[in-house]
Amino acid sequence: MPEGHSVRRLAIQFQDVFAGRRLSVSSPQGRFAEGAALLDGRVMTHAHAHGKQLFLGFEDGLWLHVHLGLYGAWEFGGDSSFRGASSIGAPRRIGEREKFDDDGDVAYVGPPEPVGAVRVRLVSEHGWADLRGASRCDAVTGTEAEAAWSKLGPDPLHDGFEGHDGDGAEFVRRLRAKRTAVGQLLMDQGVVAGIGNIYRAEMLYRAGIDPFRPGTSLSGEEAGALWRDAVKLLADGVRDGRIITTDPGSWAGEAPADDEAFYVYQKQGRPCGRCGTPIALKEMAGRKLYWCPGCQH
Repeated sequence: MPEGHSVRRLAIQFQDVFAGRRLSVSSPQGRFAEGAALLDGRVMTHAHAHGKQLFLGFEDGLWLHVHLGLYGAWEFGGDSSFRGASSIGAPRRIGEREKFDDDGDVAYVGPPEPVGAVRVRLVSEHGWADLRGASRCDAVTGTEAEAAWSKLGPDPLHDGFEGHDGDGAEFVRRLRAKRTAVGQLLMDQGVVAGIGNIYRAEMLYRAGIDPFRPGTSLSGEEAGALWRDAVKLLADGVRDGRIITTDPGSWAGEAPADDEAFYVYQKQGRPCGRCGTPIALKEMAGRKLYWCPGCQH
């Protein structure tokens, strides 16, 4: 499942290529036909990400609310202007109708025929975006969008922005208010939005915190340090387009392999880099948890 940094990069991409443009919205698969009809022909005003939830705003106060879940993905294509200021990890392809002009450049002739179960297709004069496999895809009103936001915890990627000055304190309050294991609380989107399985394991290892400790056992200093690390790591993920939690001095080159990018994630049975204890693996609330029993207390 994409974690918060990936959804933020998607929001940036949508802002770059679609904001201010009138879009054709359709549902080739048919499952979103009614919602597509509501949004079709409207201007997309802006894109907003909160944790793992993506909200695309349209004129007249309507929103497209998408949660990718485990299998969702966006695919983009278009002409040379359809790139935006940012590059993201979402797959991009011009499509089957691609052809070249006399100068050898791609001549955009519109989106290709839909391939597979395309839930939503957004089309402007310069490009298109297709959504497949999302766990949630709804056309909602502003009131409904606000209700969805209100159920989410603070997003570390909003830290420092106007109106979010107290987000760190709110995270600390929510984390320390429950006796649930901290490893489970960090995956609870009502406690903190955007942290997934990789960030959860790596943050707790970096902090030396046992994932089975109840939230109530954490000091304010420990909880605050987790928030600050989440702010840093997710911001790095937005910048890099991938999750890297190891310190720069621990790997060679500018693009570490996944094997070098993480301390404990998917390293079960291998010795901890700090203390040599084998990294442990156990299921917690239906998700795989990785940690070091030797140095996480």
